[in-house]
Amino acid sequence: MKRIAMIGAASLALSACATPETRVSTALMDAGLSQPIAACMADRMVDRLSLIQLNKLNGLKKLRGQDMRKVTVEQFLRRTRALQDPEILGVATSSGLICAVKA
Repeated sequence: MKRIAMIGAASLALSACATPETRVSTALMDAGLSQPIAACMADRMVDRLSLIQLNKLNGLKKLRGQDMRKVTVEQFLRRTRALQDPEILGVATSSGLICAVKA
């Protein structure tokens, strides 16, 4: 019984290791952005948005309506506007522009 508890605790600890940047980057990729753009944007966004706002970004994957491999930053920003949070939109816009130029 102790062994099962230890295995459970270890797996719980490993799942908690995902950084906020990793979670946001994954959510951005789920929304259709490329890995380099998503990683760049996630690094900037986690420093500027609250956890509640970052969680709202998970809702973007529900806005799918086209081939996700072809989503541009502009299309992503249109989807972000649907979240109706001006701060998220502002941070996503500035991060998207900076990261698109870097890419």
